[in-house]
Amino acid sequence: MFKLISRLTASIAVASLLLAACAAPAAPEAPAAVATTALEPTMAAAPTALPEPATAQPEAAPKVVTITFTQEPDSLSPPYTGMWFSWITQPFWLRGLWRFDAQGNPVLDVAAEVPTKENGGVSADEKTITVKLNPDAKWSDGEMMTADDFVFTYQMIISPKNAVVTTYPYTDHVASVEAKDAHTLVIKYNDPFAPWITSVFAGGGAATPVLPKHILQPVFEKDGTLDKAGWNRAPTVGNGPFVFKEWESGSHILFVRNENWFGEKPKVDQIFLRMVPDDAAQMAAIKAGDTDIGVYLSFSDIPEIESSGAAGIGIDQGGYVESWFMNFDPKRSHPAMQDPKVRLAIALATDRFKITKDLLNDKTAPVGTFWEATPPYGDPAIKAYPYDPAKAAELLDGAGWKLGADGIREKTVDGKVVKLKLRYISNSRQLRKDLMAVVKQMWAAVGIDTELVNNASDIYFNSYAENGPLYGNYDIAEYSDAPSFPDPDVAHFKCNEIPTPDLPAGGNFQGYCNPALDALFDQQAKTVDRDARIKIFYEIEKIMYDEVIWVGMWNDTDLWSVSNRLKNVVFSGGTSFWNVTEWDIEAP
Repeated sequence: MFKLISRLTASIAVASLLLAACAAPAAPEAPAAVATTALEPTMAAAPTALPEPATAQPEAAPKVVTITFTQEPDSLSPPYTGMWFSWITQPFWLRGLWRFDAQGNPVLDVAAEVPTKENGGVSADEKTITVKLNPDAKWSDGEMMTADDFVFTYQMIISPKNAVVTTYPYTDHVASVEAKDAHTLVIKYNDPFAPWITSVFAGGGAATPVLPKHILQPVFEKDGTLDKAGWNRAPTVGNGPFVFKEWESGSHILFVRNENWFGEKPKVDQIFLRMVPDDAAQMAAIKAGDTDIGVYLSFSDIPEIESSGAAGIGIDQGGYVESWFMNFDPKRSHPAMQDPKVRLAIALATDRFKITKDLLNDKTAPVGTFWEATPPYGDPAIKAYPYDPAKAAELLDGAGWKLGADGIREKTVDGKVVKLKLRYISNSRQLRKDLMAVVKQMWAAVGIDTELVNNASDIYFNSYAENGPLYGNYDIAEYSDAPSFPDPDVAHFKCNEIPTPDLPAGGNFQGYCNPALDALFDQQAKTVDRDARIKIFYEIEKIMYDEVIWVGMWNDTDLWSVSNRLKNVVFSGGTSFWNVTEWDIEAP
């Protein structure tokens, strides 16, 4: 069995920046706290004498934690979303077998124990995992949780009737998911599967923790799919310490305490996710003390937050890397993108070292591999592509893309003169908008023209079935991505993850297919010896580097602000809000 990887949990201080001030639009007000327990009417016989008047005791105001979201989730249903902003809500309302603490250790939720060979949970051949479930686990409506809920979840993910984001790892590695009895779950694999602890029914990340069978099975039987289930955006039944209350698009999502929660009782009553339009609005809320947790911050934000005195900074390493993904589909991309020399020229023409220095306070740096932020799986011998515009120009010339009279490179393709104009897309995060403007200038210096496209975040990450921009026409797409942290497993570079109209589930929006790379990904997944697995990843990274499939812009460490009144918050790269039940609000 592989070892889990630790991540950073310490805070840091950075030098101040000279930043231009900008006014932020007013953030929506949090609504009055929602009462979660109704008062029962009582009846009593009329007293024979008037009682002495009692002094009414004021009821304590509910404790509400406010968190700002600069990107609104597209869905809350795990099989139907690829957004980090959706995944990080799961510790509030939807728990899997376990989650991960700040040291990368599994913390029990629905499971009664973590399977091992010693307790009989892991078979001798490591192909069968038997999980004993907590007999006290129940759904927020009081329905008991059973192994059948996990079997149903598996069936829904692999069903061709559901256009989920991906069926990985179930179709690739899982042979069956069975309920031995109400509280014993048996997962059988085709081969030993090294990432099982992070990839199947785990909580807080890209894996689907579990779905409520008693709620969703009738929907599936009636509609023949879960694609349009109301639960996807209004999951009023969950199994976490809080339960979904309401979602007002563009304003907020509210979770209230789950009175049927089977674990440690939360110290706070409500979690209020406030949607703000941009980073400037979030910064204004942080400085004014109007939010308790600021999400997805940049290194350039830290000096302003710390100087305000309103909040501290939390840090964790979740394996994320700000990434460029090259489009290999000839039907959806520029013809130049099929040439590895051109892809390399694009990387060499981009001064990512200057970008991280100027835009990110020189507190992070470009990386050479997708796994550099998931040690020890990143090959230290693979360095970030250097900045070399002269070499980039030479490569473009050699590939037949010559400078035209207007300074833009061109080439005759299929009898037509084609300009080298690339479509570079991302979401609407301000940092990315600033970056894209800088990159456009750098590429222009070597004769590459650029169309910049920024999409709304709740649209940008839509799946193939939803006609998401990542599955449309572009040449380079940017966002921050990570493997199945703390495990290094990832699937979206594989051939069978390329979606089609008949099989829309799949995360390979790049359209890249290399059977040799696929074989290595399959090999690493069934290699339980860590040292051997590391060597396989080195081979994977060499192919990806040489083919310029992916370019690492920078190590994207997770940064958070925490208000002075919110206590006991500990972040985790595996399950960001893993200890939410311990959070507390200090009275003023």
